[in-house]
Amino acid sequence: MVDQESKAKIMFLCKTAPYGTIYEQEAIEAMIMFSAYEQDISVAFIGDGVLSLKKGQNPSLINIKNFTQTYLVIIDDFEVSHLYVEKESLEERGMKEEDLLTEVEVLQRADLISRIDEMKVILPF
Repeated sequence: MVDQESKAKIMFLCKTAPYGTIYEQEAIEAMIMFSAYEQDISVAFIGDGVLSLKKGQNPSLINIKNFTQTYLVIIDDFEVSHLYVEKESLEERGMKEEDLLTEVEVLQRADLISRIDEMKVILPF
């Protein structure tokens, strides 16, 4: 067991749309790997990354698995400490907090930047 003070503060910055690239799948795999080392893991969704948490996705129409539900498993089973969504990114895509498939902390851009600045490691996807 790693004590709280020795845990590295790591943030996954998900900024790409969930389908069309491998970035989101790679992010999920990396989150699982890092959680095995009992680190302080946060995940922030910005830009098109907010689409990863949108309810009602059906990527089977383009012959792709729906892996967005995997985020729910990671959050619960792999102890993600904080889950953030940038408010401006939601608004720019015509979305609201109710459109997301799980509860998140919605932050203004400036507040999210402050949280990012607190991290030791930032992994963009």
